[in-house]
Amino acid sequence: MSSLKKIPERMCVSCRQMKPKNQLIRIVNNVNGVSIDISGKANGRGVYLCKCKSCIEKALKNKKFGAIYGFSLSELENDLEKAIEQ
Repeated sequence: MSSLKKIPERMCVSCRQMKPKNQLIRIVNNVNGVSIDISGKANGRGVYLCKCKSCIEKALKNKKFGAIYGFSLSELENDLEKAIEQ
């Protein structure tokens, strides 16, 4: 009997769509500060964003983002732009 490996899905905090985890960018807030989690296994509070410019811009413009998730994306703006280019 062959078993198919289940692909984990996560929700983009900007567009609220469920997508496979490998199509999203994980941003994590831990004791070292806010950073992009490439491995997807870093400790800390993490949120996921689509790898599209519109979702990232929407999250950057959202004034309530910092209050809801406990950190701001403004310091990662350049890193996020580089991540969607890859």
